[in-house]
Amino acid sequence: MSETGGVARRGMFGAGSTGDTSGYGGLVVRRQVAASSPRPYGGYFDDVADHMERSGLGDAIERTVVDRDEITFFVKRERIRDVAAVMRDNPELRFELLSGVSGVHYPLEEGGELHAVYHLLSMTHNRRVRLEVAIPDADPHVPSVVSVYPTADWHERETWDFFGIIFDGHPALTRIEMPDDWVGHPQRKDYPLGGIPVEYRGAEVPPPDERRSYS
Repeated sequence: MSETGGVARRGMFGAGSTGDTSGYGGLVVRRQVAASSPRPYGGYFDDVADHMERSGLGDAIERTVVDRDEITFFVKRERIRDVAAVMRDNPELRFELLSGVSGVHYPLEEGGELHAVYHLLSMTHNRRVRLEVAIPDADPHVPSVVSVYPTADWHERETWDFFGIIFDGHPALTRIEMPDDWVGHPQRKDYPLGGIPVEYRGAEVPPPDERRSYS
């Protein structure tokens, strides 16, 4: 934690070894922990929040953050399926489409190192919101929302493949990008750089840990 209460990350992707040949080895990124935004949120955000509360979701939302004209509802992980169902079925909300599920890794966020992020679109009302769930690395489980939004199927598989988040109840949580026998989850910030050469148009690029490093 920095002196101002944020999180400091050093190096590109958090790399601390000599394998970081990107030129960002000395990079320091300070990120303030996002606090809950006060009302009014502005635009249609207040209307969405009001209908969520009237639908009985008030206790499922841990905090709400408005940043750069986008709104994110942080949801208790055990309630994400319930929230998704209300967001889809409530006629005042009608977020019919889940356009994507993605993962984020915050190694320094104790007890919430992994985040699952859900992007919702209401075609009826022309509105977009984001749901986000914090998940402890020691227990990386969250309910699948495939039963509510079938489009989450491949997105949850990709998020498990790259970040190791386990979506309980998913019909077939298998790797979708990496080979079936791949070890680890390569988009986590603690995943080691290098080790695998890359073939590109007949040439072989050595893995990062075998390239020249900048001092």
